[in-house]
Amino acid sequence: MNLDLLLLAAVDGLSYASLLFMIALGLTLICGVFGVINVAHGSFYAFGGYSAATVLAWLMPDDASVPLLVCALLCTAILVGGALGALLERGIMRRFQDRDPVLQLLVTFAVFMILENLQRMIWGSTPVNAGGLVGRMGTIELLGVTFMKYQLLLVPGIALASFFGLQCLLRYSITGRKLLAVIHHREVATALGIDAARMGLMTFALGGALGAVGGALSVPMTTFVPGVAADMVVTSFAVIATAGLGQITGALVASILIGQARALAVYTLPELEVVMPYLMMVLVLLIRPSGLFSVAEARRI
Repeated sequence: MNLDLLLLAAVDGLSYASLLFMIALGLTLICGVFGVINVAHGSFYAFGGYSAATVLAWLMPDDASVPLLVCALLCTAILVGGALGALLERGIMRRFQDRDPVLQLLVTFAVFMILENLQRMIWGSTPVNAGGLVGRMGTIELLGVTFMKYQLLLVPGIALASFFGLQCLLRYSITGRKLLAVIHHREVATALGIDAARMGLMTFALGGALGAVGGALSVPMTTFVPGVAADMVVTSFAVIATAGLGQITGALVASILIGQARALAVYTLPELEVVMPYLMMVLVLLIRPSGLFSVAEARRI
């Protein structure tokens, strides 16, 4: 493998890792608060991508500026994903909060199937793409290799901004500290006067928005078809399993590792591209069954 191909693989891996991290970040946040794997999170990704493509298709013919298009893409995804997340928590998950985790998992799977069919009713089976935005942003040359600015700058930039923004929210804001208290011990947090139900609603809305932004960032670079939600949510499961449940920084590192491994496979061993995320997950879990960044939990008596 020459230097150009290695650089291409690195940038492709970084771009894919950024998209994967956006989805895994929302899934990790919800899992950390509720302790349940939200299968319906894949639908947030799909609805974010389809909705953003619809809005961009409406704005493109008017020769709108690139900042306006990017703003429209992000705002559409945040509104759609946040609304879906809030509706899921308020209408369904709140009723199953203290039920068996397996039942909660089945409920989110049922919601996923409903949203999958709703997606088909709204957008049909026609492939959807918004590649015009990538072309408008232009290209940039790095070490003699030409890359799309969208892929090299915008997508990783938004992923990093989301990571640091969420870290600041959790560490330095009153709302974040309340959320951490609910994550650590829900009963004690409630006894101290924290509205755990409100924190849960905020968590699902924020997690849904992050997942939808991941879909909105993906649709200019790939084609959305029915079934794309299932593919991406399964891969994001591999990320959080590799990192450890509820580990935000771990999700970032695991996304980069999986993204780079997948990109290298594309350029060297294409037949391993599909299985590479799961192969890395299996290797990690064989060594650390709880994930790379898992920590020992205090035993409650």
